[in-house]
Amino acid sequence: MMTSSLKEFFTYGEKVDGYDVRVLNEREARAAAGILFGFGLISLFNSVTLGHVIFTRFFIAFFTFDFLIRVIQPRYSPSLLMGRFFVQNQTPEYVGATQKRFAWGLGLALAIPMFNTIVVEFVPNPIKVVICTLCLVLLFLESAFSICLGCKLYSLFSKKEVTNCPGGVCEVRAKESVQKFSIGQKVIVSLAFLFVIGGVYMFLTKVQNKTFLGKRVEMLFMSDKELKAIEEAKFQKEADEFDKDDDF
Repeated sequence: MMTSSLKEFFTYGEKVDGYDVRVLNEREARAAAGILFGFGLISLFNSVTLGHVIFTRFFIAFFTFDFLIRVIQPRYSPSLLMGRFFVQNQTPEYVGATQKRFAWGLGLALAIPMFNTIVVEFVPNPIKVVICTLCLVLLFLESAFSICLGCKLYSLFSKKEVTNCPGGVCEVRAKESVQKFSIGQKVIVSLAFLFVIGGVYMFLTKVQNKTFLGKRVEMLFMSDKELKAIEEAKFQKEADEFDKDDDF
């Protein structure tokens, strides 16, 4: 009985009638991604803009621990269980467990260096912001659009035919009329994307940052004219202070 219990614990995914492979509930995964994305966004905002890292340390610790459990046995993952709580009355959407495990393994690979440089020993480093932003983008794509980039990468390396992907993207099919864009719709969506990009740019360049890292990130988005103006203002301030010293 002990051997049977251990075998069941390490058996990855659930056996569902009608599926040839072990599967997971994509609705739970999307809900969990949305939960992590929300907390991750708050964490990034607090760290970069306000300079608070306590929330970030707790979030990175939880994120790393959660993805470690996902890779070992997802049925005990805290975030997936939280996601199940919110979607428990919805019809399950089953996807292959193997490709999800591969995707979550990539997430764990991103989380481990973050855990080391934020939770274990806090080391100011712009690379952390890049990795954190990448994680947020991946979580957002999964929660909002059911796009699992890790699953797509798995299909490229897998020797076997991959089935039951999120959104049914593994199955070749023609787009239906409701999925296509007219010329007017293309114009509208293009303008919408430009509007969003402009808003993000304004936020990154106009909101006052209170941390060294935040200021460095802000400068990356500045134009040469803005950078030159900052240097001239700094030079003028130093010259004024030097002139005041000469008065004595």
